Amino acid sequence: MTAQFPATIRYEIVHTTVYSYSAPVTFGEHRVMFRPRDSHDLRVLATDLQVSPDAIVRLIQDPHSNSVALVQPLGLATELRIVCSFTIEHANTNNLELPLSPGAEFYPFAYSVDERFDLEHYLRPHFDDPRGELTAWARQFISTDGPTGTREMLVQMNQHIRNRFAYASRDEEGTQPPLTTLKLGTGTCRDFALLMMEAGRRLNVATRFVSGYLYDPSLDSSADLSNAGLSPDQNQSQGQSQSTFNTVGAGATHAWLQAYLPGAGWVPFDPTNNLLGGNQLIRVGVARDPSLAAPISGSWYGEAGAYLGMTATVQVHRVGPGG
Repeated sequence: MTAQFPATIRYEIVHTTVYSYSAPVTFGEHRVMFRPRDSHDLRVLATDLQVSPDAIVRLIQDPHSNSVALVQPLGLATELRIVCSFTIEHANTNNLELPLSPGAEFYPFAYSVDERFDLEHYLRPHFDDPRGELTAWARQFISTDGPTGTREMLVQMNQHIRNRFAYASRDEEGTQPPLTTLKLGTGTCRDFALLMMEAGRRLNVATRFVSGYLYDPSLDSSADLSNAGLSPDQNQSQGQSQSTFNTVGAGATHAWLQAYLPGAGWVPFDPTNNLLGGNQLIRVGVARDPSLAAPISGSWYGEAGAYLGMTATVQVHRVGPGG
């Protein structure tokens, strides 16, 4: 029997990060997690990493098999610039069509002994819920009128966050605790991903954090689409059919989550945009906690107060069908 693979789309991604200083500083090692994660639905065709000032670069895999560049800038500088470029092929995947194992179709379900052993760190909540507020919020998606479909429960939670919470960008590093997101009713993509992750874990569903990029067709210029052999209308119609509104989170790194469902494996959920797979979500790294999937982390040494700030831009362009 020959496996049938969905058609692929080719994208070019350029991720630029610039740190600025008022006086020359030296740099410690920086941990850079930018390279998209290869899999059956995503293939990296070309990569390029440019660092200024000159740097020693080592490529490793972390405990989650994410590709990480260890960058050691050399010499003094008033600016650290890191530019990562990639060309990838991404297949459209409709995760709503993936069948679950019979024993996992309805909630509650139980993982096998082997699955629980491997999923232990993804099942354990990382934040306290002293008054049970997060647990109560999560349990509202369990049907009281009959059997609760496991996938349907998570789809409803994903939709609820998109419809009931307000997106608010935040420049500060880090992720706000789930109870804070519940209280404020606002957050960033990483806040919404963490909220759904922790809610899922309290329902005994294994979840993990995903960092990456989001393709928004509306950000592709007419010239870019023409070079790809597409009109703007064609680009919109061939994109993610679930996205009937402007996506949120493009132009920067994006975050969502995956839930492990027996039979279907790791299934993506983007509560910021109510996306369920497709080809707009481009994985870079996965982790049990958002702090372990930061795009860049590192240190610098110099005059106190020399740090002026950081700017980061992400450009994701569709350049045509895959090979």
